[in-house]
Order: sequence, then structure tokens, then C-alpha cells
Amino acid sequence: MILIHFSEIGTNPMRPFLIFAVLGIAALAAGCRVETFPDPALSAKDVELLALTPAYARNQDPFRMRQRMRDDTGLEPGTIVIDSENKFLYFVEPGGTKLRYEISVGAQEYTWRGNAFIRRKAEWPNWVPMEEARKLNPALPKVVYGGPENPLGARALYLYDEDGKDTYIRIHGTNEPEYIGQNVSLGCIRMHNVDVIDLFGRVNLGAKVVVR
Repeated sequence: MILIHFSEIGTNPMRPFLIFAVLGIAALAAGCRVETFPDPALSAKDVELLALTPAYARNQDPFRMRQRMRDDTGLEPGTIVIDSENKFLYFVEPGGTKLRYEISVGAQEYTWRGNAFIRRKAEWPNWVPMEEARKLNPALPKVVYGGPENPLGARALYLYDEDGKDTYIRIHGTNEPEYIGQNVSLGCIRMHNVDVIDLFGRVNLGAKVVVR
């Protein structure tokens, strides 16, 4: 049992923040448990290219870190759910759980919502910049080949609509991991490379994606 004496915090100008921190510690001590899951196995190619890709100290805030939790979506196992507002991607597992990954989503003017399906998967994919990207950066090459300098990162999942038309929205890795958790892209969903490698190995072609 933890006894908290707020009088000990006194008139410290940081008092509101200290109280919040103490309450957070108490909540964790009361049994709020974060269940993480291990990194995926990496191929020799992954190890080689990831070593050349920009790295970033991942946020270890337990409220943002990768974790497994109880599923409350009611959706079929194998479904991906994008929570655009809170910047999380969920993968629904069999057995009543889901996996949560931190993501980046489109800038406000490029945010896309709807239902789609995974029709293509690629490892260390090439990137063909679309018209909108070329407007913003006319110097872009016609093709950026897969590798550590490719904006799509280690993996890409390609979203198609219910009529089989390419949405041009991708779930992919990134060579700018410092922007994970923000609204930064032209509509695509960015993940840490190790996370997209993990998700890639779990997702089947034809899987449904719900973008909210």
C-alpha cells in the first residue's frame, strides 16, 4: 500500500505536475500493467539496411509504447484499425486481443478515412512519387529505389478500395522516425521500421483496413 501525503509537496510551483506524477505512480502500483511484445525476427537484408537507416530513440511513455491489449473493436481477427486522431494502429488478433503500434498519419489537409483492403505487400519497396509529392518537391526522381534512403522504409502495405481501385494510401516504414506520432504525410500511415516489419509478418493479403 502506498501512502501519499500531498502536504509534503507544499507550495512548490511544480505542485500540479508532481501530484499528477504521484497519482500516475500510484495507478501503476495498483495494478495497471502494460503488456509489450518482442521485436520481430530480422532477415540478413533487414539487419544490413536498418543499420544504414536513421535511428531514433523511441518514446517509452507507457501510454504510447507498443503493446498488446484487450480487443474492444468487435472486428474480425486480422483486421487493421487506424485511429487517426490518437495516432495508433491496431491489429486485431484471435482470442480477444489486439496489438497497438504508434504511427504518423496525413497532415490535416491530406487525412483520409474509410475502409480499404490490403492487395499488395512489399519488402524494402520502391517509391514512385505521385503528382502531389512532385508539386511540393519538383526535384524528386521518377523512382526512389528501396533502401535506407527510401521514404517507404522497410515494408509497405498497399490499400485498395472496395471496388479494387488503388487509394494510393500505404502503411509503411519511414526514414524519418522522429516524426512518428504527428500529422506529417500526404495521407499515408507511417510506422517505425521494426513495427512495420512485425505487422507485415502478421497481415494477410485481403485483410480489411478501417481508417477512422
